[in-house]
Amino acid sequence: MSDAQQPERPQGPQPEPIRFFGTTWVDHDGNYALRRAAVAAGSLLAAAAGAVVLRFAYQGLAIAAVSGFVSMLVIVMFAACSAMAFRRAWDGFTRRRDPGSGADASAERSMQSIRMIGFIGVLLAWFFRSLVEAPGEKLHRAEYERERELHERRRATRAGNPAARDAGRKRKRR
Repeated sequence: MSDAQQPERPQGPQPEPIRFFGTTWVDHDGNYALRRAAVAAGSLLAAAAGAVVLRFAYQGLAIAAVSGFVSMLVIVMFAACSAMAFRRAWDGFTRRRDPGSGADASAERSMQSIRMIGFIGVLLAWFFRSLVEAPGEKLHRAEYERERELHERRRATRAGNPAARDAGRKRKRR
């Protein structure tokens, strides 16, 4: 392919795509509102289905005739894991974690089982966040705006002919 046939690459930073939204979050185009509604409905439906599955599991415990303490322990465990998973997912929409660093990587690995057990909390976090914005949009928008601002500053300082800038500086010194 020759240089004339290659598509022109856009200048500057490019927005990072968000799951289910791509880059429609930048200008809220491409059925953005419909996507948000679909994510909200889908996550709420999945949370309801998960609650039904947990209800069947609880009924299984009742059929097995386990003690009241064990039944209460299971309920408290799912509630606590769901609350922790909700909080972790909610914070993930507004703060980026570096999974490559040692402390964050080990914390993320330790939270995997809690997030799996408390999956209803994660789904509810997606539901409530998608009522306001695309989950993670605030974080991505802040990063994208910061990158664009830095790019504009760098472009502004490099604009023009460097030889002409040097000549202008020499005249001002006199």
